[in-house]
Amino acid sequence: MPPSPSPPPSPPSAGRGASALRDRVRHAGLPYLLLVPALVLELLVHIVPMVTGITMAFRDLTQEYIRNWGAAPWAGLDNFHIAVDVNAPVGEALLSSFAITCAFTVLAVGLAWLLGATAAILMQDTFRGRGLLRALFLTPYALPVYAAVITWSFLLQRDNGLVNHVLHDQLGLTDAPPFWLVGDNSFFSLVVVSVWRTWPFAFLMLTAALQNIPRDVYEASAIDGAGMWRQIRHITLPALRPVNQVLVLVLFLWTFNDFNVPFVLFGKSAPESADLISLHIYQSSFATWDFGAGSAMSVLLLLFLLLVTAAYLLLTRERAPGTTRAGGTRRRKRAHV
Repeated sequence: MPPSPSPPPSPPSAGRGASALRDRVRHAGLPYLLLVPALVLELLVHIVPMVTGITMAFRDLTQEYIRNWGAAPWAGLDNFHIAVDVNAPVGEALLSSFAITCAFTVLAVGLAWLLGATAAILMQDTFRGRGLLRALFLTPYALPVYAAVITWSFLLQRDNGLVNHVLHDQLGLTDAPPFWLVGDNSFFSLVVVSVWRTWPFAFLMLTAALQNIPRDVYEASAIDGAGMWRQIRHITLPALRPVNQVLVLVLFLWTFNDFNVPFVLFGKSAPESADLISLHIYQSSFATWDFGAGSAMSVLLLLFLLLVTAAYLLLTRERAPGTTRAGGTRRRKRAHV
């Protein structure tokens, strides 16, 4: 008997297609679902306070409206005009604080990077006790900021501090115990404490970056007669350039915005020579209860940091090989032809 014909294949059911669609949607939406907690925290911790602060900058917000700041009168750009008017006392004080902060940032970031780079390069060679030294170098970065700065405030006391005990009592380098937390010396004390806090981070980043440089390159250059300084100049520093670009930017933002170190070191009122802009904005907001002016200063600081960051990224961005700032692509195509 001839075999019976097989039944035609049944069309896919609607239920199977819906199930496949749900699987595709679930797999495609899973990454976004995992990002939801981070987005919610970012919204609550950063976005909402930032928008609130920007809104406060356009209001005449004083202590009379602090319980209901939404009822504060609209001030427009008046708070910004007061902040940038260098002929008025408020603007003049803000400009002086800005200049002090710039000088402090340049010194602190430069010294932190120099110490971190020096220590990272010296720690590349293998010797006994290298691991212990690396751990000790990272101790300032691992300590809580408040505990570390409070310790420094005790060390820098005039009458019973360890610094004056060594410099004046033991070594006799000064005629009288100097004031380290008052007057002009407070600026240098602030720089020392900030460098002590941040240089281990530079050391950690640069140590990790140096692991990617092959040792064969140094051995070949030594055979060709290159000394240590030429190796650092022509091998180490060029290889560290990508890491240095990120490291300097991070150190700049951390140092320029630093509030914890000067606040713990000097209290609510810093000396004039150490009046950083973060502490100055705090004083303008909570000492005079003019939260509108303080918010305007914060917005101006945010705009300044955004402009500096954008300019820095544009100046240090990696360009494709064979191209220049103007017409590089055209010349490369012409050379290829």
